[in-house]
Amino acid sequence: MSSTLNATRVAFIGLGAMGQPMAQHLISAGFDVVGFDLSKDAKIKLADAGGRAAETISDAMVGASFVITMLPNGKIVREALLGENACGGLKQNAVVIDMSSSAPNDTRELGLELASRGLRLVDAPVSGGVKRAVSGTLTIMAGGEDADIEEAEPLLKAVGQQVFRTGPVGSGHAMKAINNFVSGAGVLAAIEGVLLGRAFGLEPATIVDILNSSSGKNNATEVKMKQFILSETFGSGFAIGLMAKDIRIAADLAKTLGLRLDALASTADAWDAAQKALGPSEDHTRIIRYIEDHN
Repeated sequence: MSSTLNATRVAFIGLGAMGQPMAQHLISAGFDVVGFDLSKDAKIKLADAGGRAAETISDAMVGASFVITMLPNGKIVREALLGENACGGLKQNAVVIDMSSSAPNDTRELGLELASRGLRLVDAPVSGGVKRAVSGTLTIMAGGEDADIEEAEPLLKAVGQQVFRTGPVGSGHAMKAINNFVSGAGVLAAIEGVLLGRAFGLEPATIVDILNSSSGKNNATEVKMKQFILSETFGSGFAIGLMAKDIRIAADLAKTLGLRLDALASTADAWDAAQKALGPSEDHTRIIRYIEDHN
């Protein structure tokens, strides 16, 4: 690691279950990380890992060459960056990397606003959940100018295993929404398949084993059904409200583009209804309870 890279200051906004281990990987890679979170405990944990905690978002950004946001949605990202001119202390031409899940058209608008302030935006949402955030093996979908992604790549590779370039600003967030639609549809299909088989008299564990050895295999059957759903631990680390939000982003994007995608629409409706019934903070694997109650 060169001394220039070691001196690179990164403001990290959002030190939650995903953001905290990501920030720690950046520290381990030699970056000067200054973080902010509303949680005092999160800031203490960052400091214990060798980073520095700021009292405000503005303080975290002073003198930074990069900003990473890992926040619940695009509205919060926008407020964090532009509220009270928080980004005013950044270095000129700094790169803002939004690793949250946001609506792609809103991301395009944010990119234009940041550009008017002499800043560049890369939207780089992630897939892999808390487990892969901890191991530093996230999949990253990066949208933006090639030169900007190139400049951001050392940071992205410090927290992720694969970095895909998806196109212009906003395309990373579009891909993230598409991914979570396909993932969420797979969860529904796996649960309903198990409930159907159970009602007929099949053993749920046997159903999952056969699906995983057959063409019905998907991410839910491989890493969620036995581990979190059949075991009733419901501890995947991803909230049902976030899943519902991401799938709704995909559904809204389809409408904007004039597409009628019935499976997407019904999947978005199902997750919306489930998070309203169970509460947005519940683990998304607990949706089986909603489906059982609904029946």
